[in-house]
Amino acid sequence: MTFLQPFVLLGLPLVLLPVIIHLINRMRHRPQPWAAMQFLLKASRSSVNQQKLRQFLILLFRVLALCALILFLSRPLAGGWIGWAFAAAPDAIIILLDRSASMEERMPGGTTTKREEAIRLLTDAAERYSGRSHLLVIESVHRAAQEIARARNLAEPSLSGPSDTTADLPAMFQSALDWLVENRAGTAEIWIASDLQRSNWNPSDTRWSTVAGQFESLPQSVRVRLLAFDTVNNANVSVSLKEITRTIRGGNADIRVALDFQARGLTSPSTPLTVTLDGAQSQEDVLMESQLLRWRHKIGIGKKQTGGWGSFEWPADGNPRDNRVFFVYGPELTLKAAVVTTNRSTARVFQLASSSILNGTREPAELLDPRDFGPSVCTDKSLILWHAPLPQGEAARTLQTFVEEGGRVVLFPSGTLDASRLLGLGWGTVETAAESGGFKVTRWEEEEGPLAKSDEGLSLALPQVDFFRRQLIQGEKNVLAAFTDGSPFLTRTVLGRGELYFCASAPDEQWSSLSDGYVLVPMLQRLLLAGSQRLAPVSSYECGEIPRAELASVWRSIDGQTRDIELEAGVYRAGDRLVAVNRPAAEDDPMLVPSAEAEQLFGKLPVQMFQEGRQRSDRLQGEFWRVFLFGMLLFLMVEGALVLPPRTGGSKADRTAAGKGPTTPTSQGANA
Repeated sequence: MTFLQPFVLLGLPLVLLPVIIHLINRMRHRPQPWAAMQFLLKASRSSVNQQKLRQFLILLFRVLALCALILFLSRPLAGGWIGWAFAAAPDAIIILLDRSASMEERMPGGTTTKREEAIRLLTDAAERYSGRSHLLVIESVHRAAQEIARARNLAEPSLSGPSDTTADLPAMFQSALDWLVENRAGTAEIWIASDLQRSNWNPSDTRWSTVAGQFESLPQSVRVRLLAFDTVNNANVSVSLKEITRTIRGGNADIRVALDFQARGLTSPSTPLTVTLDGAQSQEDVLMESQLLRWRHKIGIGKKQTGGWGSFEWPADGNPRDNRVFFVYGPELTLKAAVVTTNRSTARVFQLASSSILNGTREPAELLDPRDFGPSVCTDKSLILWHAPLPQGEAARTLQTFVEEGGRVVLFPSGTLDASRLLGLGWGTVETAAESGGFKVTRWEEEEGPLAKSDEGLSLALPQVDFFRRQLIQGEKNVLAAFTDGSPFLTRTVLGRGELYFCASAPDEQWSSLSDGYVLVPMLQRLLLAGSQRLAPVSSYECGEIPRAELASVWRSIDGQTRDIELEAGVYRAGDRLVAVNRPAAEDDPMLVPSAEAEQLFGKLPVQMFQEGRQRSDRLQGEFWRVFLFGMLLFLMVEGALVLPPRTGGSKADRTAAGKGPTTPTSQGANA
């Protein structure tokens, strides 16, 4: 049992006041022996014993009443069925259930997942409200309020089964508000079961303050009960896929992948990873020397020209849901790029650096004037290089659509001040280096992206490139490489399935030595290969983020198991098309929202936080001060009945005679 106002318990010593007063009162009347009254004491000894018992009971109930008053004022909380049994039944109970992949983590020291434990606790707590309150469930996959007749219906797989999706707690909270407004419900309670993962709660989202303010303006009473599964299972490793490309060298094709491993707690240094390629399995040892690892691997597929699928699986641990990732690769494609420029001196450099080389044949990039650029140019391209003033109007919309479909676009500075913007980014002033060596790039992303290390672990020669001129990049940006003074050299914006890059310098003799090719060629070749995914009959999506147009097709799991493409990770086929679905990368985020911060998100709504741990006694606590209030009233009523004078027995003549005083000889002798 816990207390919301524990300082009131400091008044518990006051329960001794009735005892102290009783003892002081007894000291006021000291008994004096009187021989003439001894025979009367013997005659009434049994009556005296009854009076002592009666006085003891009066004292006991006074102490109990005072004790119950103090406990009532301290607002006690009780866990389990006790706390919930004495809570008043609201008109509606809305259960917000987090079904994200992170909720499949097992409870520390057990085999039950956080989601399963949440369902059990919520079902037990809500069972007694069946028939008295409207029970509704808003789960994180569909985020629509669904009414259930009985609490046990909460365990139905369609409502609370496992999934590989993420959760959007602000949207779920908004759905609860919408239901209360539309149905004009009375008093309501919102029960939330979640692991407080920061990526799911997104506490910086402005929707929290907006929805909380709307809740406060409701005429009915609403309170929140948050069941937080914030305990961490340290015996867990999560695997995520960062890159997948198909390359061809010497007539043989390879599948190159980059995986991220994130460990919690201690793991064995070398762990066997199960690799599946088109149904055939093998094992590769992964050396985990730290809690974070970027692992690169190459799988040879020989002269195979068609596409296929595969997966990587880590051995079972604290969360089996984050141990496996899936991938698909397309057939051999002819890669093509387009160079849109008005600068003839750089046109040839761009064309050579972005030409496709497959099976010993070269596919030169197409050279275009900005006026000739249109949707037809993008039909068979995977990379577009833009070295001209920023596109506007129809050209800008065409580039944006190209990126959303999975293409890659790199924009290089034209050298003229341009006030226009593309996806919020644009060009600023042109700067010229004062020193002979020019500007230097000393910081860049080497783990992934166009400037990553080679397969042999070698870094690109960026520090050896001299930059004589640069044009500042304006707007919100994700910087992949920066000059020594912190000014961005290369930025990336993700849009849909593709990426848009801004490069602050150009491969022109007056601008830089990029035309040497040591950096420019590998950078553009990687982007050319990455953009080819838009042309392949394969796609990769995050679970729960598949476009509605894709869901219109009939998808079947490639391994023959019954899976739901909206809820479960895997490889799915529809006709000749393959789709790889993985859990969202945000589900691997280990950061949690602190309990105090989570409570503040609900504004002025009353919130009770229940932090779930293994064998905790305060699970799903509820206030039960009414027990002590009614107990105090009962104790006072019993005490009042005991202090009433006893009813005098006998007939009317006896009571009359008693009123006239003693008339027996014994009494007269005593008077004498």
